Amino acid sequence: METTQIKEIQNQIAEFAKEREWDQFHTPKNLAMSLTIEASELMELFQWLTSEQSKSILDDAAKAENVEEEIADVFIYALRFANVLGIDVEDAIQKKIAKNAKKYPVEKAKGNALKYNELN
Repeated sequence: METTQIKEIQNQIAEFAKEREWDQFHTPKNLAMSLTIEASELMELFQWLTSEQSKSILDDAAKAENVEEEIADVFIYALRFANVLGIDVEDAIQKKIAKNAKKYPVEKAKGNALKYNELN
């Protein structure tokens, strides 16, 4: 299975925007707003579903396609946002995972949904 690096995808997205002369619109503010809008559109697909229904949403081909498209939109805007600001996404993710590991040690966080400041 061939893997694609995050930077390659960011370059594809940047080229897509450049070809259409969208760089003028892709400010951090506008991209952050677009990212939130797309995340809300993803959330809308799950609105009013029970927990069980949400787990099986991909069983319906049309709904699966909608979910896939919305999650793609979320990632496209997030990667474009990072690219515009010069954020190394892979590095940022690794740093955040390490930070979360300290905030949520296994022995305290395992099996519960408490926020880090509520763990005893």
